[in-house]
Amino acid sequence: MDFTPNPDHEAIADAVDRVCAQYDDTYWMDKDEKHEFPWEFYKSMADGGWLGIVIPEEYGGGGQGITEGAIVLNRIAASGAGMNGCTALHLTMFGLNPVVKFGNDQLKSTFLPRAATGDLHVAFGVTEPDAGTDTSRITTRAVEDGMGGWIVSGRKIWTSKALESEVVLLLVRTDGEPGQGFGGLTLFLADLDRDYCDIRPIPKVGRNAVASCEVFYDEMPVEGWRMVGERGKGFHHILHGLNPERILLANVACGIGEAAIRRAVNYANERSVFGRLIGANQAISHPLAQAHMQLKAAMQMAALAAWRYDNGLECGEQANTAKYLAAEASYFAADQALQTHGGLGYASEYHVERYWREARLQRIAPVSQEMTCNFIAQNVLGLPRSY
Repeated sequence: MDFTPNPDHEAIADAVDRVCAQYDDTYWMDKDEKHEFPWEFYKSMADGGWLGIVIPEEYGGGGQGITEGAIVLNRIAASGAGMNGCTALHLTMFGLNPVVKFGNDQLKSTFLPRAATGDLHVAFGVTEPDAGTDTSRITTRAVEDGMGGWIVSGRKIWTSKALESEVVLLLVRTDGEPGQGFGGLTLFLADLDRDYCDIRPIPKVGRNAVASCEVFYDEMPVEGWRMVGERGKGFHHILHGLNPERILLANVACGIGEAAIRRAVNYANERSVFGRLIGANQAISHPLAQAHMQLKAAMQMAALAAWRYDNGLECGEQANTAKYLAAEASYFAADQALQTHGGLGYASEYHVERYWREARLQRIAPVSQEMTCNFIAQNVLGLPRSY
């Protein structure tokens, strides 16, 4: 890795910062409270071409790597938009990565150019209520219709952005039975046809500008050409996108932590108690300094993971480590920011409670800290599997 400042990367960060500056904390608080999708922000980012930054140039995208895409999401999160801003974009930006890698020509030419312009909204349908982390137990099933197509029935949860999306990257069972391994799972890019599916938002703690939904599929038809890659290899196709996802979410988490620390430092430099600024107290300043250092360390690991991925190197250890460290650092930063504000940290008008709610999610999604430790223990340290 070359640690010399990259002018192109600095230009990306500056440009995204300028767009995000149009949307302050009050905008995001309002969207979160009203459960409203940030259409104005989405349009601004689409107009700037940022949604297509990692889509290949031949399909109208920017042709950049995970490193550049991660910079975009980090700056969005750090602006105060947090996950409300990032989740509005990232499924269109990166959710189609399996299509780029494994999709047929018709899939690519039909959907990637629209994604690059921001015209296509994409959801991600993998998790099920009775499967959770154990993807081998997926029961949503696709059966052949006898005419080259498929019929899908089943139920998914935590399908983010389903209300706004036209298509869903859907992992279903085409062969075998639940619990018999990961073979038999197939990936489709299917229409979210409201005549055949029922979409219900799930009430949740935070990131409420973008709904996470329960989706019921009732004999929904899917054309054969919508299959991504090969039949029965859908789980392996999804795996190809997991390391980039962890890298990107690590950058988002660090951005949330950065926003929280910025608020805390400003408050500590203004709030006076017992005749002096509270920032002069080591009980305030030391935790904030620790949070800053932890965020910087997590960002370095995320940068290493992104560099390895973009250079075609194995990066599972680095991507999972980055996700773990960033989640812990983000939550520590947000929690210390709330503590710095005291009782006012619990008040919505100071915004840190929103960061705190979103930072807590990082320790659960897209994979729990415990499962991340399992990956490192088994795949890096060579310890026996515990489950």
